[in-house]
Amino acid sequence: MLQNIRIVLVNTTHPGNIGAVARAMKNMGLAELCLVEPKMFPHEDADARASGATDLLENALVVGSLDEALEGCHLVVGTSARSRNIPWPLLNPRELGGASSGLGADQKMAVVFGREDRGLTNEELQRCHYHVHIPTEETFSSLNIGAAVQVICYELRMAALQQDSSEDKPQWGTDWDVDLADMQELERMFEHLEQTMIDIEFLDPEKPRQLMPRLRRLFLRALPDKIEVNVLRGILTATQKRLKKSDTDV
Repeated sequence: MLQNIRIVLVNTTHPGNIGAVARAMKNMGLAELCLVEPKMFPHEDADARASGATDLLENALVVGSLDEALEGCHLVVGTSARSRNIPWPLLNPRELGGASSGLGADQKMAVVFGREDRGLTNEELQRCHYHVHIPTEETFSSLNIGAAVQVICYELRMAALQQDSSEDKPQWGTDWDVDLADMQELERMFEHLEQTMIDIEFLDPEKPRQLMPRLRRLFLRALPDKIEVNVLRGILTATQKRLKKSDTDV
């Protein structure tokens, strides 16, 4: 299970923090590190803080966008220390470990960590199925990113060890017939949905309010599989064709 977990760092400022994250990951048996536009990397400070985990740094994938970082992922969890305008499914680290246990052998999960000073943006968090919050002491809640990754990776490791020592249980209580949709398929569906709602004048692009974030929350919470996404997109396509036919008939 741990080999299917990708740790994603977004716009990390201090290279030493990247090294600390690599060390925390290797301590807990995780190996896949992805960096989205780090400010300084590679860097000697990262190597120094990695303390023997430089192989993770050498193999780290450096990308230019969160889209690239989430490629091939079926479950995405974003770390959040703040309450949001729109509530989102929220897990603590231990619950995250349980959620990760439901992944199939060929399904990948990404855990996304934001910037040291301000975390992830609302738009980035809306790309996630779940948010995870570390319940720190309210009067002193600031966590170094290396420490935050250590907490998350520990719970993921404990969940993996528990899974290895018990009989595997299917995610929904029975074997599923279709793989979960990955993030690229979901993003294409969301783009299709948004355009269709604009076409039928249900969504005003000048005044979108919170419609798309709420619909994202709905569909991401459901963890749709590939066929379900294709069915939904088929309905959207049929709607657009019907609309064009109506315009032609007028």
